[in-house]
Amino acid sequence: MDSITNLLLSSFLCSILVVSTTAVNRISTTQSIKDGDTIVSIGGSFALGFFSPGSSKKRYIGIWYNKISNDSRTVVWVANRETPVTDSSGVLMVTQQGVLVLLNSTESIILSSNLTKPGKTPVAELLDSGNFVLRNADDDNPQNYLWQSFDHPTDTFLPGMKFGINYKTGLDMILRSWQSSDDPAQGDYTYSMDSHGFPQYFIRKDTVKVFRSGPWNGVRFSGMPTISSNPIYNFTFVMNQNETYFNYNLLDSSVVSRMVLNQDGVQRRMTWKEGSSTSWIEHLTTEMTNCDTLAFCGPYGLCTVSNSPECGCLQLFEPKFPKDWGTDWSNGCVRRTPLNCSGVNGDKFWKYSGVKVPDTENSWFSVSMTLKECETMCLKNCSCMAYANLDVRGEGSGCLLWFDELVDIRVIKNGQDLYVRMDASEFVLGQAGHNWNKAKTIIVILVVSTATLILGLAISLYIWKEWQKREGKTIGHPEQGYYKESKNEDIELPLFHLVTITKATDNFAIDNKLGEGGFGPVYKGMLEGGQEIAVKLLSKDSKQGVDEFKNEVICIAKLQHRNLVKLLGYCIQGEERMLIYEFMPNNNLDSFIFDQSQKMLLDWPKRFHIINGIARGLLYLHQDSRLRIIHRDLKGSNILLDHEMNPKISDFGLARIFEANETQANTRRVVGTYGYMSPEYAVEGLFSVKSDVFSFGVLVLEIVSGNRNRGFYHQDHHLNLLGHAWRLYKEDRTRELIDEPLQDSCNLPEVLRSIQVGLLCVQQRPEDRPNMASVVLMLGGEGALTHPKQPGFFTERNLLEAESTGSNFEQCSANTISTTVVEAR
Repeated sequence: MDSITNLLLSSFLCSILVVSTTAVNRISTTQSIKDGDTIVSIGGSFALGFFSPGSSKKRYIGIWYNKISNDSRTVVWVANRETPVTDSSGVLMVTQQGVLVLLNSTESIILSSNLTKPGKTPVAELLDSGNFVLRNADDDNPQNYLWQSFDHPTDTFLPGMKFGINYKTGLDMILRSWQSSDDPAQGDYTYSMDSHGFPQYFIRKDTVKVFRSGPWNGVRFSGMPTISSNPIYNFTFVMNQNETYFNYNLLDSSVVSRMVLNQDGVQRRMTWKEGSSTSWIEHLTTEMTNCDTLAFCGPYGLCTVSNSPECGCLQLFEPKFPKDWGTDWSNGCVRRTPLNCSGVNGDKFWKYSGVKVPDTENSWFSVSMTLKECETMCLKNCSCMAYANLDVRGEGSGCLLWFDELVDIRVIKNGQDLYVRMDASEFVLGQAGHNWNKAKTIIVILVVSTATLILGLAISLYIWKEWQKREGKTIGHPEQGYYKESKNEDIELPLFHLVTITKATDNFAIDNKLGEGGFGPVYKGMLEGGQEIAVKLLSKDSKQGVDEFKNEVICIAKLQHRNLVKLLGYCIQGEERMLIYEFMPNNNLDSFIFDQSQKMLLDWPKRFHIINGIARGLLYLHQDSRLRIIHRDLKGSNILLDHEMNPKISDFGLARIFEANETQANTRRVVGTYGYMSPEYAVEGLFSVKSDVFSFGVLVLEIVSGNRNRGFYHQDHHLNLLGHAWRLYKEDRTRELIDEPLQDSCNLPEVLRSIQVGLLCVQQRPEDRPNMASVVLMLGGEGALTHPKQPGFFTERNLLEAESTGSNFEQCSANTISTTVVEAR
C-alpha cells in the first residue's frame, strides 16, 4: 500500500466507529473491528474477530463456528496467517476505495486485500455461509462482490465454496495446511486442482505430488470412492470455458460439515450435528494406505490394498526389473509383448474393471464421442495407450484418452473400466485357451510373416531412397503423415506436404507475412478446412540447423498447456523445413507493450493476466511437464497472444531438455537475446531453471513499465531498466516505474507486488532467485515478500558496447580457462 493510501487511512482514523458488540454482521468505511470485538453472521452460524491459536500469543483475524457450544473455536479461515499481530493493537477496517486492511499499533498496514473492481459504497459483511465479502452497500449480488474470502481459502473447504480454477480471472483456489495447531502459517501441504489434461486434484508436500483424486467420472472422482449420494450433502462438478470447480451444499440444516486439509497432509470431512454431545465426527479421509500414495506401484503397476504386498502388475504385464520387484516397485511394469502399432489390426485393447483410472496429466477428452468412437480414435494414434468413458452414468458416454505411461492405477470400490492398448497376439493366446500348441504355431506364423514383411519393406524403402538420391529428388509425403524420431524419442505429429503449406499461405505471399522470427520469417495461412495457421519457415541462412529444428519439434510435441503455443505439425521437403503452429491473432507481447498506441489497449488486469499466464507456463516447463525444459530465450517477442489476450510461450528452438536429476548445465555455445540472459549464462555458460526465472523477471519489469530493458534511457543516469527499477525500489519511489496508461486501471498493491517479484527474479545470484512455483504463489498474494538484492547486469554497459561491434563475440568465463561463444539476437 503506498504512502498516499496511508495518508487517506490516517485522515479518517479519528472518525472510525469501533464495533463493540456482536449484534452486527458488517462494517462500513466508518467502522472497524478492534482486538476483542467480533461480528457475527446474521443467522449466528459464524463469528469473525481476533484470536490466538493454541498456546500462541500472536493475534490473527479469523472466522470460526459460533453456534457449536462444545467446540473449542474451530477456525475455518485466517486472514493474516503469514503476518500476525504481535500484540492486541490490531484493527481491521475498510478503506473508501473498498480495500480491506489490517493495521497494527503504529498504524502500519500489515495486510490488504486484492481488489478485483473499484467500490463505491463498500461494506464488509460476514455471511451465514462463513464467507466474508466486500461489496457495495446497495448491491448484494454475489456476481458483483468486490472481494470474498471464499476465493482465498486457508485449510478449510466449506459448503457453497467453489474449489477449482476460474480461467477468466486466473483465480486458483488452493487449500494450504496449517504449520501446526499453534501456527496457522502455510504448512507443508497444499490441495488444488490441476487442469493439465482432464482436470483432477492433487495433494502436494511442498512441490511433490503425494495424492491424486483421479478425474471426475460423472458420479465421483475416480480415486475417491467414498464420495457418494447421501442425506447430508449433495455435490456438483462444473467444467466450462470460464471455470472448473467442485462444490457441495448441505441438505440437512441441523448438520454442520467442513472439509479440511490437516497438517499431516490428510484431507478429512468432518461433521457435527445440532444437539450432539460429541465433538466433530470424521467421515472421509485420503491417503490412508500405500495405494493412496501417488504412483506407489510405478508405471502399469496395479495396487490392491487387500494384497500383500500391495503392488502387482496389470494383467499381461510383467515387472520391468524382476530382481528388484518385491522391495522397490517404483520402476513399475512393462508389457510382456511389446506393441507393434502396425495399423488398425496391429493392436487391441484389454479391459480392466473396477479400477481408479490413471493420471490424466497427458490426456485428451471429448464429451460427445461414444466408447466405440473413442476406441477407433485411440487405435489411429500409436501414442494413445488407453481409453475410458468420460462419464460412467448409465451405459457410459464421452471419451478420455491417455498419451503416456499409465501410472497410479489401483483396485478400488466403485471403480470403472479402463481399456489398455495391447499387442494383438495377446488376444490370440487368450482365444486359443487350452490349445497352447496351436497358439504357439499361430504366434510363430505371425512373427515369421511379420518379420518377412518388415524385412521386405525395409529393403524396398532402402532401394527407393538410394534411387531418389541418385535422381536428385526430394523425399516427401503426398498427404499428412507422421514424424517419428525412433532412436530416443517417440513423437508423432502431422506431416504436411509443401504443396499444402504453399496453398495455405498463397505461395508465401508478402501480405501474409507476420514477421521475422529468430530463425526465419513467419507467415499466416489457412488450411482447406478453414483453420488458421502460422508457418515458421526456417531461413536457409539461419544458424538453426537440423538439430535445433528437431529440438523444437521434440520439445513442443510433448507439451500441452494453455500457456504454451500449440504445434500442429511440420514439413520437411528438400532443404525446406517448416513448423506449423496455431495462429495467434494478437501477434506477440512486444507489439503491444512497446507500441505507444497499442499499449493503451493493455490495462493492468490484462497485463497482470499475461504475467500470471507466463509464470504458469514456465512452471509447467520447469516442474509439471513430463520433461524438465529450460527455454533459454524467454522474451516478449516469444510470448504470443490469442484472441482473448491469453499469453502462450513460443519458440523452443533453443530450449534444453533436462534429465530428472539435472539441476544445471554448462555450454560453450551461449545462445539467447541480450537484455534477457542471466549473468551466469551470458558470462560462464551456466544455465538452469533460474536462468529462465531471470528472463521472466526482466519481462515483468518491461510489462509494468512499458519500456525495454535494452536501450532504456533516463536523463538522470545511464542505468538499464533493471538498474532504474532497483534505484526506485531502494528510494521507495517504485510507483514511478509504472507505465502511464496504467495509472487509472491499476490495483496499486498488486502492481507494486509484481515489481518486487520481478526484482526478486533478476537478482545477481541464481540461488537468491525464487523458483517459478514460489513466483506463482507470490503473484497470487501469498505470504510476505523478501527484499530483493542487487540485480544482475546492473548497467549492461559492457554488453552494449560489445553489441555495437557485432552480434558474435567471445567473452572469457569467470575461471579464465575456457571461452564461450555468444550468439546474440
